[in-house]
Amino acid sequence: MIALLLDLSNILGGLLLALPLLLALPNGDRAGGWISRLDPYAWIVGVVALVTSGYYLIVHLVSGPHLFHFEVVGLAVGVILLWDRLTGRQPLRRENGDLQGAGLILAIFGVIAVVVGLQGLVTPN
Repeated sequence: MIALLLDLSNILGGLLLALPLLLALPNGDRAGGWISRLDPYAWIVGVVALVTSGYYLIVHLVSGPHLFHFEVVGLAVGVILLWDRLTGRQPLRRENGDLQGAGLILAIFGVIAVVVGLQGLVTPN
């Protein structure tokens, strides 16, 4: 059950991070519309990602077999989604209507988090 929460938080967190890229696609307003409704609850997804990935990080470092990329991505998703609550600044910024710099890197990381989350759903524990 915890593995499912980790995978779902990676997928939802990745979609929230990749939202600026989705909105830039043709007809992206339709796909990005339902994801943007989740934006006020991004901190909940971040907390779930941090707790579940932290649990598996401790378990896999103590009892093995090794550290998996699911945990590392989950930790990063959790920290990025909670960044505005921790520092008071927004992690994603659009300048002149274009996604640039760190915002673009975080959006691409969001796509990677979605892929990792989908991979986690089909990977046995």
